Amino acid sequence: MHRDPVLLVVAHGSRDPRHAATVHALVERVRSLRPGLRVVTGFLDFNVPSVQGVLRSLAADGTRDVVALPLLLNRAFHAKADIPAVLREAPPRLRIRQADVLGPSPLLLDALERRLYEAGLTPADKSSTGVVLASAGSTDPEAIAVIADVAREWRRTGWCAVRPAFASASLPRTEDAVRALRAAGCPRVAVAPYVLAPGFLPDRIARGAADADVLAEVLGPAPEVARLVLARYDRARLPLLRAIGA
Repeated sequence: MHRDPVLLVVAHGSRDPRHAATVHALVERVRSLRPGLRVVTGFLDFNVPSVQGVLRSLAADGTRDVVALPLLLNRAFHAKADIPAVLREAPPRLRIRQADVLGPSPLLLDALERRLYEAGLTPADKSSTGVVLASAGSTDPEAIAVIADVAREWRRTGWCAVRPAFASASLPRTEDAVRALRAAGCPRVAVAPYVLAPGFLPDRIARGAADADVLAEVLGPAPEVARLVLARYDRARLPLLRAIGA
């Protein structure tokens, strides 16, 4: 009888201890949704265990098949370069498939709305609320275009308006998008951080939301995010299962 591939969640890492705590909380929720699945976590930087260390441990304990899932919302530099480079250095006995990044997905829109409702909005407020979709930012044009697409898609669900904003590398900043929504006539303005865990850039987003009416929490261990992690895992594991004749 075959064993499912191990799910290796690859997180960015941060000097901010809230980051790792949030990643671990999300991984625990993933485990609770699928108790029989082995889920491990590795960090690219700042935190332990490192991705390299986890891969060595997996090889040493006899693991053969691994799905490496980037805990990222967008396909930018880390997903295109950093993570593949780390995975190429894995012990040769491991058969690894890199899963897709989490975004975009309707489940992420559901998670964003969950956080806004937890912050005090209700579904009845949608038509009178403009939302700033505030992401970390990227120098990758593809990643920026995806954020703009997400904002347009989310607007179609009934919000007064949805404007993208970025904490770094790109414009506009959160505070500029808040002002633009006020100028556009939205009676209420909310900021929805399109980030997974707290840290330096999410804190910058929060400061930029000072003049907004509502600031949501980061996505963190939202149930929709945990379900999305498993959906990405399931899609990536199928070729591995076919390869071992399962």
